[in-house]
Amino acid sequence: MTVTVRKTPITAALQGRRRPLEPAFRVVLLASLAIAVVFLGILLAYVVSEGWGRLDSRLWTNFPSKLYPERAGAQSAIVGTVYIIGLTGAFCVPIGVMTAIYLEEYASREHWWNRLIELNIQNLAAVPSIVYGILGLGVLARGLDLGRTLITAALTLSLLVLPVVIIAAREAIRAVPGSIRQGSLALGATQWQTIWRQVLPAAVPGIATGTILALSRAIGEAAPLLLLGAVTHITFNPESVTDAYTVLPIQIFNWIKQPEAEFHTLASAAIVILLAILLLMNSVAIWLRNRYEKRG
Repeated sequence: MTVTVRKTPITAALQGRRRPLEPAFRVVLLASLAIAVVFLGILLAYVVSEGWGRLDSRLWTNFPSKLYPERAGAQSAIVGTVYIIGLTGAFCVPIGVMTAIYLEEYASREHWWNRLIELNIQNLAAVPSIVYGILGLGVLARGLDLGRTLITAALTLSLLVLPVVIIAAREAIRAVPGSIRQGSLALGATQWQTIWRQVLPAAVPGIATGTILALSRAIGEAAPLLLLGAVTHITFNPESVTDAYTVLPIQIFNWIKQPEAEFHTLASAAIVILLAILLLMNSVAIWLRNRYEKRG
């Protein structure tokens, strides 16, 4: 039996109007993508060409110098950046994932406090980073007497990116099919066993992607760290979480302010190092995502 759908004049007019607009919309999308890629390529080419002369071992083996740009390096800034990103990930990822598990698997939508938590998480994701810097300075550095140290910076950046981690982890957990949960529970597993052995492994690709986006934002932040004592001239590597520190964005900013052209070359080379660290982080996230997708 064949069912024939009768087209009204309005339906035919709408379909006829969509057909010429769809190719035009695709062209606009491709043009926007091409413009973004071209500008990004120009920026990368400019930075690499400007800093190529100082992309050598001096950059990561020497410490900063205010008087001798030919001897200056960014070892303390590179080490400080790696420490801060490592501590930030260690703080925010477990808390963010556990919060997402609670909100998606345990929390009841009928309770007002759960709705309040969700509303605050969504609002905190849009708060400017300088506000978190003021919060870290007032509460962590002065209120808890942690000082302007490495641990204070890591905790502040963890608060900054925590809403992003929570939102990404919630979306990844929500995307896991309900049949997986039902099948696990039907076989006698507890709710926690279902979450730990079934839901989380299936959600790891989405969680890894969201986490790396959050840490990518943290690695480029300079405004909160200016308030938290990320001084620009550090000639030693931090040995504990209570030491002074500096990071690559602050060091780059300091070199750009100098009038000598050699320092500008150093800044371009440091930007390349920062991009390399960011690409390495993204590569690890892609590897984790592909590994767990194959297992699934």
